[in-house]
Amino acid sequence: MTEITHRRILRMAVPIVLSNATVPLLGAVDTGVVGQLGQAAPIGAVGLGAVVLATVYWALSFLRMGTSGLAAQAHGAGDEAERSAILLRALLIGGAAGLGFILLQGPLIWATFRLAPASPEVEALTRSYLQIRIWGAPATIALYAVTGWLVALERTRGILALQLWMNGLNIALDLLFVIGLGFGVAGVAVATLMAEWSGLALGLWLCRSAFGPVLAAARARLADAEAIRRMLGVNRDIMVRSVLLQGSFTTFVFLGAGFGDVTLAANQVLLQFLSVSAYALDGFAFAAEALVGQAVGARSVARVRRSSILLGQWGAGGAVLIAAAIAAFGPAIIDLIATAPEVRAEARAYLPWLVAAPLVGVASWIFDGIFIGATRTREMMQAILISVTLYGLALLAFVPLIGNHGLWAALMVLNGARGVTMALLYPRVEARAAA
Repeated sequence: MTEITHRRILRMAVPIVLSNATVPLLGAVDTGVVGQLGQAAPIGAVGLGAVVLATVYWALSFLRMGTSGLAAQAHGAGDEAERSAILLRALLIGGAAGLGFILLQGPLIWATFRLAPASPEVEALTRSYLQIRIWGAPATIALYAVTGWLVALERTRGILALQLWMNGLNIALDLLFVIGLGFGVAGVAVATLMAEWSGLALGLWLCRSAFGPVLAAARARLADAEAIRRMLGVNRDIMVRSVLLQGSFTTFVFLGAGFGDVTLAANQVLLQFLSVSAYALDGFAFAAEALVGQAVGARSVARVRRSSILLGQWGAGGAVLIAAAIAAFGPAIIDLIATAPEVRAEARAYLPWLVAAPLVGVASWIFDGIFIGATRTREMMQAILISVTLYGLALLAFVPLIGNHGLWAALMVLNGARGVTMALLYPRVEARAAA
């Protein structure tokens, strides 16, 4: 196998960093476009609606992570037929889950407004947003499988092209529908819907090698009992982990909404900084999925260890740079995103938490990639159970005392605890390669 070097890591990680960075930047554009309306309610509605869908969709995020780890191990073992079969299984699951969400959109929207204590104006705008966006569910979930498969094969330039296409189209349509045609929150939702379906079409084309000469052998393995059992086990653990993690962020947004529309809008603005930090550093985590997964498939403990060390170094350096950038340019970026003076002032008050966020969270993000590549998903689930428990205790302790600052402090506890617990469990990753 190809030697693991800094050059190889950067060749794989840089396109992922760039493509991941465009995802929260799209959220920032969505927020910024409706922010030009000069009101807090549309900002809060887009943020609340996007978080609700992210919560629902990321319950299925095991398709990306499970596909990445399993396909990387099949690739490392030289099993092309199983590598393609993994993608086919994941696409079938994604399409079926997306259709299920469309059919259940009524209960989903009802549950949203029972849980989120938002104002009547925010609720009405959020309902409109969700009723449009839900029709993109099959495409969005299937794209998790596509992305995971491309990561496993180190085809990161394809992922960059996919994200640039989707987000570029989405931004252009945002500007047309909201600024040009005045469609408001509904315009943001339609723009995203159109970008999601066009992205799936491009993603399937990028994975065309999975549907080539190896397709017949891959289809014959679709019902392989052992492969399905392993896939279900991996995906079950990741699903539990993803539900708990996304539920933690959703709790953050919902509790923030209880402080009023201005605080809800300010938190939504600041969450864009956190998203940029996480998605950028996740580029190295994605590289860990591929490199560690391939090393496990090849049964090489030395390659697992070298991949983990090098990617940890790159992640730490990136976290320091991002923290410095937020400290230097954060206030100006807040002013670009929001025009309402009260939202700007509220966001600035909590900006120091976003300077700390990448430094606290980087270990958890890199370890996620390492554990996914090794398919040590049971350990990931154990780590998130411990971390969410500590997060809940922090919410109970801090929020009554210091309000919204307590929310941000609890979020730091969540990410810090994830990094510490996975560091303690890391020896099991190397044991997986030695098995």
